[in-house]
Amino acid sequence: FSCVLVPACLRVCVEEEMALRVGVLTVSDRVSSGESSDKSGPLLAQRAKDVLSKHLVLMREVEIESAVVPDEVQDIQAILKRWSDWSEGAESTPKDLILTTGGTGFAPRDVTPEATRPLLEKECPGLVVAMLVESLKHTPHAMLSRPAAGIRGSTLIINLPGSTKAVEENFAAISVALPHGLALLSQKPSPLATQHDLKDTTSSSSSSSSDEPSQ
Repeated sequence: FSCVLVPACLRVCVEEEMALRVGVLTVSDRVSSGESSDKSGPLLAQRAKDVLSKHLVLMREVEIESAVVPDEVQDIQAILKRWSDWSEGAESTPKDLILTTGGTGFAPRDVTPEATRPLLEKECPGLVVAMLVESLKHTPHAMLSRPAAGIRGSTLIINLPGSTKAVEENFAAISVALPHGLALLSQKPSPLATQHDLKDTTSSSSSSSSDEPSQ
């Protein structure tokens, strides 16, 4: 029996790799100025942790970091860039997932989608459609929501509305696909993908067998 000592730096790297990093950004002038308390941000953080920490696709501890900014494009983009970009000497690695809440409506100060879209390298319209379809089941006003969703580097960024009710509805709509999407982004094997591969293999085998001439 032998004991191998692992350097502290390697232990840190392993621990960081095992953690799923999530950023929750609340965009609100009133919350930022202290005029009102943040309700949607903590709710979104809790829902994300509940869903992602229990999913077998990811099998990683969930670390949540939260922030609040006013409805200003530059302030929103500063956090999105800090949370999604690799930079030399950075204190932390990029987030796997960024969820924003607030600033997606028709009001003049609602600029979260405008701050988000220019930073995206790939858009994810399916996530937006899923959220809108679910919200429309509850209110026709959902058609006035303008969320953006997409990928920057290896980070998935999704805009959600600002009300707690809308946060519940929208996150529930995308939570089914999020773990699989994050697994694909991190290039880790997903049980769902494995199941698909097995089905394809089984189908191919069955097809080949049926094509063989009877003896």
